[in-house]
Amino acid sequence: MKIIEKNVGEKINYSVDGTKININDQLTLDLAKCERDFDVHIDISENWAGIMVMGLADRYVAQIDIPARKYNEIKKEGTEDEEDSIILEPVPFSMENVTLTLWAIEGGRQ
Repeated sequence: MKIIEKNVGEKINYSVDGTKININDQLTLDLAKCERDFDVHIDISENWAGIMVMGLADRYVAQIDIPARKYNEIKKEGTEDEEDSIILEPVPFSMENVTLTLWAIEGGRQ
């Protein structure tokens, strides 16, 4: 996973286990299940009560960017009655392609 620290200051705690990311021991996402055929952008914020939420809230803390799913073309040999065909097989998900951008926690937590 690529990590970008967008600005100076304390960042939210996070951990990664396989394809799962845990934000501040409150929000866990399996990023492999978030992958789509288009780029995915996930905003993570902290609300007024200090709870991590997806989307925008009081304090913006992180963003996760997952590039569009890629495919390998596999040529399937046809029989005498069928033509050869191309099958699209998804490339296995890799955390190496994910970007986590961390923002400083402004004003500290209560």
